[in-house]
Amino acid sequence: MATLFTPYELRGMRMPNRILISPMCQYAANEGFATDWHTGYISKVSYGGAGCVMVEVSVVEKRGRGTYGDLGIWDDAHIPGLRALATLIETAGSVPAIQIGHAGRKVSAQRPWEGNGPLGPRDARERGELSWVGVGASSIPVDDRWVPPREATEADIDTFVESFRQGARRAVQAGFKFVELHMAHGYLLNSFLSPIANQRTDAYGGSRENRMRFPLRAAAAVREALGQDIPMSVRLSSVDGLEGGWTLDDSIAFSRELKAIGVDIIDCSSGGITGPATAARVAIPRGPGYQVPFADAIRREVGIPTIAVGLITDPAHAESILNDGKADIIAIGRQALQDPNWPLNAALALGVDAEFNKWPVQHGWWLARRAGIPPAPWPGNT
Repeated sequence: MATLFTPYELRGMRMPNRILISPMCQYAANEGFATDWHTGYISKVSYGGAGCVMVEVSVVEKRGRGTYGDLGIWDDAHIPGLRALATLIETAGSVPAIQIGHAGRKVSAQRPWEGNGPLGPRDARERGELSWVGVGASSIPVDDRWVPPREATEADIDTFVESFRQGARRAVQAGFKFVELHMAHGYLLNSFLSPIANQRTDAYGGSRENRMRFPLRAAAAVREALGQDIPMSVRLSSVDGLEGGWTLDDSIAFSRELKAIGVDIIDCSSGGITGPATAARVAIPRGPGYQVPFADAIRREVGIPTIAVGLITDPAHAESILNDGKADIIAIGRQALQDPNWPLNAALALGVDAEFNKWPVQHGWWLARRAGIPPAPWPGNT
């Protein structure tokens, strides 16, 4: 049995295999509510054979939306739509998971195909999407195209902590069995961690200990709201990839604190503090598995499980990452957009399922016949 297809357990969660479909924004929500697009997309990836499917980041405050199309978890009214997605994932045989977050100084943005920058007059004119001012650790814009955010007050921080707590509560009520807190890619919590975005002089700025204070408060609130049985992940930008920014040593120290408050696993991403996480100007060479060294280092130094993500497209590569002890779960992102059946195809490639038995029977029966595999005797015909 390939390690990729062995079960994995955290608290009360049991994944049937080590493959997680990453939370990928679809920008298709309406006032935060899930739409038919989400149903169709989640259905495709859920029946693709992954051990866990994580619904895209759902924002804990309306003012925390990155775009007008972001999913929401800021209101109890969002729960039924999210519950439908969780039920769909679980019915397909995967663990239903969700990521929660707040865009912070990256709010009021265009969808990627509409410009991938801040909302402007054209967006207001063509789609009625008016811009609003974000809130960040300091009044430092993402880059020279963006309006400077308002610096968060201590009262704002207290409100944010409660918003994260309530978002986690709603995730549990919606039926999700695994919850991830988004602390990466320049969004609210990451803006407090990074010295590039955080130039405060109060208890939430300056030293690394101070910059970690609010993210740790948010994580503790989420951990409490989830109870004992639901595992919690934190997605980190393991490095900013820019001079004077957050480093891997910082992530190791921070992960120790996260572990101490009950975070179960670290999802190791990178970049995004001054633009998209995929920005070319960030000094992080991109190639297959380029973020695996971060997952490996945090796992070894902290003694906490990790999720490896980032251009892992080959099943043999994914298997080697696990076998080499560099991560515990493999997250598949955009490759799943190209091939929603990536996990099922990986099982074929690794010889785990040569007869299409893991596929939904509506598809696997026909694919096995095409491959020349004779049907097994049906008990009713013997």
